[in-house]
Amino acid sequence: MIMKELLRTNDPTLVAFATALLQGEEIPCFQMDVHMSVLEGSIGILPRRVMVRDKDLHMARAILRDNDIPLPENE
Repeated sequence: MIMKELLRTNDPTLVAFATALLQGEEIPCFQMDVHMSVLEGSIGILPRRVMVRDKDLHMARAILRDNDIPLPENE
C-alpha cells in the first residue's frame, strides 16, 4: 500500500481535527512523527504528518479544503 503525505503541521490540534474529519468520511489515515517531541524536547519545532492511501488522496484533500484547512500551495 502506498501512502502519501496529506498534511504537515506543527499544530497538534489541526492534526487531530484533520484526522477526525477523515475518519468521519471513512478515509483511513496515519499520523507520523507524533512521538518526535521526545527527541526535540517538546518545543514543537518538528512538524507532524498525516498520511493517507494514494487512492484516497484526492478525496482527502477535498475534505480538508472544504473545512478550511490550508494545504501546501503545490498540491
